[in-house]
Amino acid sequence: MQLPELTLSRIARVRVELDPMLVLGQTPQGLRRIVPIVGGTIDGRRLRGRILSGGADWQLVHDDGTALIDTRYTAETDDGALVYLATNGVRHGPPEVLERVIAGAEVGPEEYYFRVSVRLETGDPRYSWLNRTVFVAYAARSADAVEYDLYALD
Repeated sequence: MQLPELTLSRIARVRVELDPMLVLGQTPQGLRRIVPIVGGTIDGRRLRGRILSGGADWQLVHDDGTALIDTRYTAETDDGALVYLATNGVRHGPPEVLERVIAGAEVGPEEYYFRVSVRLETGDPRYSWLNRTVFVAYAARSADAVEYDLYALD
C-alpha cells in the first residue's frame, strides 16, 4: 500500500498576546511556569478573529531548558463563533539562546526549536471542519507574544 505524501495548507497567522510569566518554582515534574494569555488575533482566509483574555500556557521546564508547552484559550471569529484552541509542543535550543528568549530579547525563530500541535473545537456548524482537522504550527516567542502560522494536515 502506498500512502500519500504529507501536505500542509496554511490556515492563518495566530498572534497570542501574553502577560508577564508567573513562576511557581521547582516541582517534582520540573520548573512550573504559567504565562497568562490576554488577547491577540487570528488572521487567515478561512479563519479570522480575536483571541479572548483568560487562557494560559502551563509550561513545564526540564533541567536542560526544554519547555513543554500546554496552552488553552478561546477565540471569537469575526462572525461571532467561539473557538477553543489547545496547543501542545516543545521549545528547546542552546542555553544562551533560551535565556535571551525568556528575557524578551528579539531572537530569530531559526535559532531555536518551537513546534506545536494545535487542537481546535467549536459548536458552530459554520466551522465544523475545525473539529475534524489536525493542525500543526512553527512558533516564535517575542517579549509579549507568541506567533505561529497554523497549518492543516491535508
